[in-house]
Amino acid sequence: MVYTPHVPNLPFEIRNGVKHFELIAEPVELEILPGIRLRGLGYNGSIPGPTILVYPGDEVAIRVSNLLLTEGTSVHWHGLDIPNLMDGVPCIEPSPLIPPNYSFTYRFTVQNPPGTHMYHSHYNAIPQEMGGMGGAFIILDPPGHGLPVDRDYFLMLHEFHLIGMPKFELNPGVYDIDPYTDTFNFFTMNGRCFPHTEALPVKLGDLVRIRLGNLGMNAHPIHLHGHQFDVVASDGNPISWEQQRIKNTINVAPGETYDIQFRANNPGVWPFHCHIPHHMANNFTKPAGGMFTTIVYGST
Repeated sequence: MVYTPHVPNLPFEIRNGVKHFELIAEPVELEILPGIRLRGLGYNGSIPGPTILVYPGDEVAIRVSNLLLTEGTSVHWHGLDIPNLMDGVPCIEPSPLIPPNYSFTYRFTVQNPPGTHMYHSHYNAIPQEMGGMGGAFIILDPPGHGLPVDRDYFLMLHEFHLIGMPKFELNPGVYDIDPYTDTFNFFTMNGRCFPHTEALPVKLGDLVRIRLGNLGMNAHPIHLHGHQFDVVASDGNPISWEQQRIKNTINVAPGETYDIQFRANNPGVWPFHCHIPHHMANNFTKPAGGMFTTIVYGST
């Protein structure tokens, strides 16, 4: 099963053969580092929003409730082949805007093959999407199908500008964010900055898959130390083995997802991070930070 560090999976109920999910669009206070919190926007109290897990052929009904936002919103199911009414881009498509205190239920059958996708707001995208309104939508291999992996992780890449945080300082507090600037001072994996990110445990011999998604403004060249990996899927589409590339750095552009896979064959504690220098620091301070985690070998 896919594990999204720091982020819950979205629960569902099956009624008349349909998987029913509930997403609540709301303001979220996110602790990106111990004592440093930002006021953003998310779903079900989480930035990124909870991970949605489904199988090919599932019929889903996802009710999105706009209970606490001050304006309308929508949800776009990024990369999914669904009816136009369900695509979530109001004012352009027939898909509706969800006003404050209203809900809308997106209904569709999962037609795509197994792969990594995302969901995000597609209305007033600057404050909403850059505020944190997005999450993972992952189509799983049916039981007994697909290449079995021992570890399966999802990491959402994002960036924020905290207003009032002096450059080169890390002062505790609760900060508003400026979604209208591209001068970011904090860079996150699943809503946290290193060393507040959770390490990804592996054990010797594991086959490890890491799914990467990017809903932010910047491209992020994600680099793994001590190992080479295969790029096995792009935008939710599997890459045949004869076309897979062997790399140790992959550039994840805004709107893209990639699945990478490697054999855990080199014990240690290995950095896994964006290679842009500003992006692997917290507000430009000296210690390693930002969009950074570690692969840690253990016995479990």
